[in-house]
Amino acid sequence: MRIAIVLLLASLAVAAADAQRGNARRTLDIYWVDVEGGGATLVVSPSGESLLVDTGWRKDDRDAKRIYEVATRAAGLKKIDYLVITHFHADHVGGVGALSKLMPIDRFLDHGDTTENRPGQAADEWAIYQEASKGKRSQPKLGDKIPLKGLDVTVVAVDGALIPRPINGGGMNDASLCANPVLKRPDTSENGRSVGFLLQYGKFNFLDLGDLTWNKEIEMVCPVNRLGKIDLFQVSHHGMDLSGAPQFVQSIGARVAVMNNGPRKGGIGSYLDIVKSAPGLEDLWQLHTSFLAEREHNTSEERIANLEEEAACTGHYLKASIDADGRYTMTNTRNGVSRTYSAR
Repeated sequence: MRIAIVLLLASLAVAAADAQRGNARRTLDIYWVDVEGGGATLVVSPSGESLLVDTGWRKDDRDAKRIYEVATRAAGLKKIDYLVITHFHADHVGGVGALSKLMPIDRFLDHGDTTENRPGQAADEWAIYQEASKGKRSQPKLGDKIPLKGLDVTVVAVDGALIPRPINGGGMNDASLCANPVLKRPDTSENGRSVGFLLQYGKFNFLDLGDLTWNKEIEMVCPVNRLGKIDLFQVSHHGMDLSGAPQFVQSIGARVAVMNNGPRKGGIGSYLDIVKSAPGLEDLWQLHTSFLAEREHNTSEERIANLEEEAACTGHYLKASIDADGRYTMTNTRNGVSRTYSAR
């Protein structure tokens, strides 16, 4: 009981500090909300503008409520300026209806109409999204900027297309790394159409490609690495092995990676190993212990936000705070553990 109280107080202290910072913001803050293996990443600029990427599942409005709590109590927001729906799968678009009723959302960005409008849940969620985004929806093109003050946010993937020319110091890749890559079956699903972006704040950069799949990842870096080197990488596709091409993970050379997996969604052992062994990686942080992988494949327990199965999970989040000089601190709100890194 004492341990539980201490951990609760630590989590509340982090949230209180976040809320105070929201009133006088000086850092770029990124929050990974626990939506049990779905997607919900909240970016709050030093100016206080917000970009939410995906809204988790529709299940009992749980994920919309978790996003709302982090956005309002931790980040001090009253609205979402931009909502990017990377693609129209249930774990990314499911919470949009409930969230739009909890707080205003000014603009909706997506890759275009869904390609998987099957009768049932998918059709229902597509209809909900259309209603919530009516009159506020648009589709960015490759190279477009999402206009958050003080940040440079470049769209690098959308609707199956990839940015054609290298940015962020990218260029010709190591020929031996790109020689004869193992490809997987071509992906024509919503995953491969994901909206992805590179965010830059001074020397620091952050990459989120949604659920972009294996062959597209290889195309992004071979023979030309179009993205250059990355400081903070949100692992694609929750750590499912439909993504995670070694050529891609090794090419971007991330210093820190965050995996938005669930206890039994994503977090595949082979993907965990690929990320952890990537050149230059200092730490991997996970939203959940992966029960699909043997314990030794997971990262250190102190860098895992949630240790329980989904039914017992209270939804601790991970947070990154980035200073103007490029230093950034990752924090686990379950236990208060944090570590500071420097941009490349």
